[in-house]
Amino acid sequence: MSAAWIAVIVVVGIIVILGIYVWATYNSLVTLRVRVDEAWSDITVQLKRRADLIPSLVETVKGYAAHEKSVFEEVTQARAETISAQTPGEASVAENHMQQALKSIFAVAEAYPQLQASQNFLQLQSELVDTENKIQASRRFYNGGVREFNTKIQIFPNTLFARGMGFKEREFFEVENVAAISEPPRIQF
Repeated sequence: MSAAWIAVIVVVGIIVILGIYVWATYNSLVTLRVRVDEAWSDITVQLKRRADLIPSLVETVKGYAAHEKSVFEEVTQARAETISAQTPGEASVAENHMQQALKSIFAVAEAYPQLQASQNFLQLQSELVDTENKIQASRRFYNGGVREFNTKIQIFPNTLFARGMGFKEREFFEVENVAAISEPPRIQF
């Protein structure tokens, strides 16, 4: 074999290895992107579930504390923000407002012993706590997927071509006031 043939074989080998690497990296990035999209979908489902519980909770509390109009308006506005949030950043802001609104409505509920004994209110509260737990779990799963996806894009040599193939970093679902969401709203009755 001549030196020219050896050079051609080496070049073809390098091109094949590079092609396999790009192909495998592309497929793994697509897989991670789909996983992140799925995780975001899980979050939106849980946020929607909580938003669907809010009107029932508000109506139940309204029956006992109709004069607390500003609290109900705050909860309704926070619910609307949550439903309209399209990105993790918007959802983070809405989440902060929702947590404050829920604290307000539960603070009102503490002043009404009849409400605290209401089976409907207790069931709604239980469902809300369960939903908050699911939101936290979904958020952790989403942020883990985003971390893995962003890392894969940023590591060398992936960073050389990942953005060129249409992959860009995703936004984490972070909350300004971590203490506000570190645990579901708890009310001592």
